Amino acid sequence: MGLPMNNLIILTVLIVASLHSFGQQNSTVIKKYQGVVFDAHLHSHLDDDQRAKDLEEFKKNNVTGAAITCSWNAQQPYRSLQSIKLIYGLILPCPNGVVPYGGPRCFENGQEFPDLAWVRQLAVDGKIDFLGELLNQYYGISMSDTRMYPYYALAQEFNIPIAMHTGLAGPDHGCPNFDPLMGDPKLLEPTLKAFPKLRVWLMHAGAPYLEGTLKIMTEYKQVYADISVIANPAIVPMEDFSAYMKSLMDAGIEDRLMFGSDGGDIAKMIDQINKLDFLTMEQKEKIFYKNAQTFFSAK
Repeated sequence: MGLPMNNLIILTVLIVASLHSFGQQNSTVIKKYQGVVFDAHLHSHLDDDQRAKDLEEFKKNNVTGAAITCSWNAQQPYRSLQSIKLIYGLILPCPNGVVPYGGPRCFENGQEFPDLAWVRQLAVDGKIDFLGELLNQYYGISMSDTRMYPYYALAQEFNIPIAMHTGLAGPDHGCPNFDPLMGDPKLLEPTLKAFPKLRVWLMHAGAPYLEGTLKIMTEYKQVYADISVIANPAIVPMEDFSAYMKSLMDAGIEDRLMFGSDGGDIAKMIDQINKLDFLTMEQKEKIFYKNAQTFFSAK
């Protein structure tokens, strides 16, 4: 027996409404970025096996380029690699002459601050692409300590950026003078005034110093940031990461945020960023790749 006409109309309306609702739900599914990735915070390894593992991770996660930093000797084996495009940094100053967390000596002679003439020659020869990771905080000095000014002046002269460690640090870094208060990006302002053409990126995006990060990044357009550590679910809970990123995006600095792994699980960090439902696909592409291309190619 067929349904009465009124019932058929009601049923048809309910079916259409259900299909519309289903379509709306599907339209809110978060799309995952699957394009190429640039890692703006990579540390090199002297260990051959670890280096091979890193390269395999890059391949699996479509990482086609990276900014690499660690001791000078640890970088050298990477220079012959053909599978990934790398740019090279010079780490300094080095507390007690070594890389924090039990790393190797930064320089063969055990210096904490490298000889400026040597650094200049590296820049002339095109062997360094940036200065960093700059470990002022681990050394216990401000980002604008004048002992760093000759290096900043050289970076500005050769138009190579500096990568400043900001925020906090993990345990067992082995640096007795480490000062958590020296991780606030607001301390960078005297440097930016003294060297107005200096290009800078804040490693770890200044977290948890959000106010200082926003002040510097909104007032000084030459300052970028990588989101290493804060995008690492093993260190920062998703809720905190999401809130911090939302604040950065709401401040209008989406064109200056860059992906960075800093030794974290690359796949999991990419997934964390993909889970941010307030990011468009265009914004994700900027964070994963385009912003780094703009920053590192600037001349």
